[in-house]
Amino acid sequence: MRQQRKTFRAIEVGDGGDGRWAAYARGLWQEMEGLLTEEGRTAEGADRVRALFRAHMPELVPVLDRLAGQLDRPEAEAFLTHAALRPFSQGCTQIGGNGTLLRNYDLRPDQCEGTIVSSCLLRPVIGMQDLLWGLLDGMNDAGLAVSLTWGGRSVYGRGFAILILVRYLLERCDTVDEAVDRVRFLPVAVPQNLTLVDPKKAMTVFVGPDISPTVAPDACAANHQHLPVTDEQERAMRTQERLRAIRAAGADVAAMLRPPLYRSVDEHGSRTLYTARYQPIEGRVTYYWPGESWQQSFGDFAPGSRTVTLGGAG
Repeated sequence: MRQQRKTFRAIEVGDGGDGRWAAYARGLWQEMEGLLTEEGRTAEGADRVRALFRAHMPELVPVLDRLAGQLDRPEAEAFLTHAALRPFSQGCTQIGGNGTLLRNYDLRPDQCEGTIVSSCLLRPVIGMQDLLWGLLDGMNDAGLAVSLTWGGRSVYGRGFAILILVRYLLERCDTVDEAVDRVRFLPVAVPQNLTLVDPKKAMTVFVGPDISPTVAPDACAANHQHLPVTDEQERAMRTQERLRAIRAAGADVAAMLRPPLYRSVDEHGSRTLYTARYQPIEGRVTYYWPGESWQQSFGDFAPGSRTVTLGGAG
């Protein structure tokens, strides 16, 4: 049995302008800046991604300016657009229904910030933050919750990292239908699956640089989309096995904490890092690990940290 410890933090950043977000981001900047593409480091590239951000997410431009100005780094603005980042992929499983969004997030422990953030950039949002202000999953005060999984295809194009799209949808949308309408006009760099939940509806949408947003057969997702999964991909990711398992289990936290949904460490060091159960109607999220949980809500958000044991056999 190979186990590993990881510390998760919970922080409040308000509207991002009072220094709390900046203190957090400056501490991570050195390890983050290497994810910026060479194009994003040029004046022409920075202009391009700024224009792309302004065209597609104009409501967030004042927030972008506010955050980038506090970092005081020449590449900060281009980085924070999330439109000039090196492609990355994660293995995850998620399901939505009956006002609940349940997901497992899988990655190498050292590649995940592990920061639960309560913010009010445009409206109250709580989620698992990554890449300084993007979100792996989250919910807003309207009762909308969104999470992502990698789409399983090695395709890359011009567009945004999915993390900033999750942030944008939660900042601007009240319902699943409104979010899906907006997704149709947002270019994404890498194939991804979005699962969205509100009080009345749950849906998964396949997105990517080479496809139009496509509604999945049900509100479940692992790490494939509309194309057949190769034997090699299934051996590496067990994506079809996980999708069958979550469809059979439904929104069952106990099932998420055991194989095949709970993934032990693989040859790349990736493993399940946390399970999140969003109940956005109640404004509540609970994060789970083997033998431990941590609840946060809009009404009772508690900053702090937890060092947890990640289970699984090596």
